Amino acid sequence: MMVDIEGARAALGRGEAVVLPNPAPLTHVVTATTPAAVNAAKGRPAGQAVAVWAHSPGVLTEILSATTLERPAAALARRLLGDEHVTLLVPLPPGAPGWLAPATRDSWALLFGARWTPVRTVLDPFPLLYVSSANRTGSPPAATTTDALGMFPHGTPVLDLAVHGRAEPARRATTTLRLHPAGGLDLHRRGAQDHPHRDTTAYLDHLRSRYSRP
Repeated sequence: MMVDIEGARAALGRGEAVVLPNPAPLTHVVTATTPAAVNAAKGRPAGQAVAVWAHSPGVLTEILSATTLERPAAALARRLLGDEHVTLLVPLPPGAPGWLAPATRDSWALLFGARWTPVRTVLDPFPLLYVSSANRTGSPPAATTTDALGMFPHGTPVLDLAVHGRAEPARRATTTLRLHPAGGLDLHRRGAQDHPHRDTTAYLDHLRSRYSRP
C-alpha cells in the first residue's frame, strides 16, 4: 500500500518492513528495525543475511570502531557510504557487537549508507535499521513505486516520493565494494555506481583517484 512520510515512519515504529526510494540511479530498498521483518517482506528465510543501514552518524562510528579498518580506511569508508552511496563490506574481528551479526558473513559486515534528504525524517527516529534490495526472491529490485506495489504483498508500506513525468536514468541496485583494513578496494558486485565506467578496473581507478590522500 502506498504511504506518505508519516505513514512510513509509523510503520517502522510498529516493527513493519517499509519499501523506500533512493535517489536515481539507485533502486528501492526494503528496511525494518529487525532483519526478520526485512526477510519476511522479501519472502525468504528469516536468517538470510541483510545489510545494516549505516545512515546514523553515531551508529556508523560504532560500527567503524568495531572493525579492523585502519584510521585512513575508516575515513574512506565514511566517504564511500555517504558520498558514493555504495554498499560496503568491512572487516570485523571476533567479538563484534551482536547486532551486526545479521549483516555479517565470514567476518565481513555489509553496510548501506545512502542518506537521501527526502527520506531522512523517516530514518532519523530509528538509528539502527536493517536493509536489503526491494525485491521478492527471484525478481529484480523495484525501480519505481509501481514496481514495488506490484511486487510486494498487499499491505506492505511503500513510500512514494516520485516526481511523475520526469525522465530518469535506468535504475540499478548499488555497487558492492570490499574495503580491506589498509584501505585496499575490491569490487564485490557490479551495480549502479560502476555501470558508467568502462570496466571494473576503470571504476576502481576512478575511486582511488577521487579519494586518494594528498
